[in-house]
Amino acid sequence: MKTSMKRFQQSYFLHSFKHDKTAMMSFFFLTCFIILSITAPLVSPYNPYDAENIDIMNAEIPPMWLDGGSSAFILGTDNMGRDLLSTMIYGLRISVVIGIGAVSLQAFIGILMGLMAGYVGGKVDGVLMRIADIQFSFPYLMVAIFISAIFQVMFGIGSFEKLAVPLLIIIIGLSEWPVYARTIRASVMGEKNKEYVEAARVIGLSRPVIMIRHILPNTLTSVLVISTIQVANAVMSEAALSFLGLGMPVTKPSLGSLIRAGFEYIFSGSWWITIFPGIFLVLFVLVVNLLGDWLRDVLNPKLYKG
Repeated sequence: MKTSMKRFQQSYFLHSFKHDKTAMMSFFFLTCFIILSITAPLVSPYNPYDAENIDIMNAEIPPMWLDGGSSAFILGTDNMGRDLLSTMIYGLRISVVIGIGAVSLQAFIGILMGLMAGYVGGKVDGVLMRIADIQFSFPYLMVAIFISAIFQVMFGIGSFEKLAVPLLIIIIGLSEWPVYARTIRASVMGEKNKEYVEAARVIGLSRPVIMIRHILPNTLTSVLVISTIQVANAVMSEAALSFLGLGMPVTKPSLGSLIRAGFEYIFSGSWWITIFPGIFLVLFVLVVNLLGDWLRDVLNPKLYKG
């Protein structure tokens, strides 16, 4: 344990992190966002899901530093009378859950497909990569909108609202798995002819064991880099779907649904309902992307080149 810790302390990874102010700031703010989302019930001034905390008479109160503002609502209230700061924190929580859940599903499907395509090759590789090509030929947002709309038509808006979080995880996850599949396939094809894989074949290990226990660990660097960037993409996808009315309902707000709910009020003077959640969303996506870019440069600088 001490040897591993000492090796990490002397690693290029940590050295690069300590000397990159952008990476350090991004990691700090991302940590703050994650802690904020996890501790939402503890740090939020109000619970936006509790009807006792909602009064329609408090609707569209401006931030406390503007005329008509109240110190009880630091960033003002939305069109339903909910404290905007509390709603944003809870909305961040939902956005983070959907982002991490969708990326986990993408990674599972993509890694499985990429391992099989790269290691088995032949017809299996051809079929799986053609499926990935077909998936890539459609914009991911179009696929997500299509699946979401079909579910709402078949089962009704009420059912969709109850299952919105797991459904959005599945919709976004199924839309983006080819990103992992192609990258893992390329890594596997570079690893499968190396000596350690040949040695595993000689001693009689099965294909699944060789792929999962021996080849997969050597491709995890690429997975880590992609996953960081894909979390930001998944959060943006959820926000886009919510803005179009196919994502989270206003009763269980995410950052995207908050932006959509306040958009119609932006020109009537209640600009804060949309602007503040929008800034919150942009900051979160920005720090994730900056951290992902740094990871790409340090761990796998050739991942997106060529």
